[in-house]
Amino acid sequence: MNILKARFSKLVALVMLVPVFGASSLVLAQSKSTDRPIRIIVPFSPGGGTDTVARTLGAAMSQELGQNVIVENKPGAGTVIGTDSVAKSAPDGNTILIATFAHAVNPSLRSKLPFDTVKAFDPVVLIGRSPNILVVPASSPYKNVKELIAAAKADPGKLTFASQGVGTSAHLAGELFNNLAGVSMTHIPYKGAGPALNDLLGGQVNMMFATATAAAPLIENGKVRALGVTTSDRSPVRPDVPTIAEAGVPGYAAESWYGFFVPTGTPTAIINKLNAATAKAAKSEVFRKRVEGEGLVISAGTPKELADYVNAEQKRWAAVVKAAKIQPN
Repeated sequence: MNILKARFSKLVALVMLVPVFGASSLVLAQSKSTDRPIRIIVPFSPGGGTDTVARTLGAAMSQELGQNVIVENKPGAGTVIGTDSVAKSAPDGNTILIATFAHAVNPSLRSKLPFDTVKAFDPVVLIGRSPNILVVPASSPYKNVKELIAAAKADPGKLTFASQGVGTSAHLAGELFNNLAGVSMTHIPYKGAGPALNDLLGGQVNMMFATATAAAPLIENGKVRALGVTTSDRSPVRPDVPTIAEAGVPGYAAESWYGFFVPTGTPTAIINKLNAATAKAAKSEVFRKRVEGEGLVISAGTPKELADYVNAEQKRWAAVVKAAKIQPN
């Protein structure tokens, strides 16, 4: 009897160790995940509006999450290189894509993407929306949109407009301008807004439909001249700059946006945690001061809001891509 009691006691002890061991493993796994930095992948070169938004948000999110948040720039192929790296990342919440206008356009622009834009990502949050601004160097002879259109019609193909890549908001805004204004300006793509704006300032290109975030500092210091905003209404932070529609191209309207996506399969609890942290960071005084003065209207809503918005943008711009017969480089 004593032998049986001893064996039973050992069995009970072993059974009781199983949940303890499992719990310890879970805590250890969570600890390791927390120790790893969160990476925000920017599919553009440093120096542009997307880079600015990512870095400003990342700093605020780091404090909120108690985790290091770092920004990695992976430019190239019209955002495809950086986006693909996120699609192939583990769905653990440690890799985030900051998506832009190009994310909604690439499916209609490129017949063979290395990922399925809808199936490869889960939405986290629509950070905000803003106008692009048609800017020319301060030394440019063009003082308004009508003068620019007249010059473009007088010499088709001569005037050039820069963008941060094929299929980006700056590119499609220019193609929409070509279409509605009845002109033929030449698109010059770069791997980011920084290099594009550098060449604009150097006189290598004539103009750029730059994001408000990227253009604002150059407008403020007088290095570029703003001819019009791309949205249907004037920007509240630049009420003196007319819309392109009222400046000479009726019906013109386009906007930029920023949103966070994670690899599909990321647990809902993690997505909700990232959503809450991003929303709090986006509504912080530091972020507001950095971007609202540049025209960004903060959204920071639900994951579904981002999904619905991008779906609508995909349908809208597919028609423009087809009409302009745009092909990736």
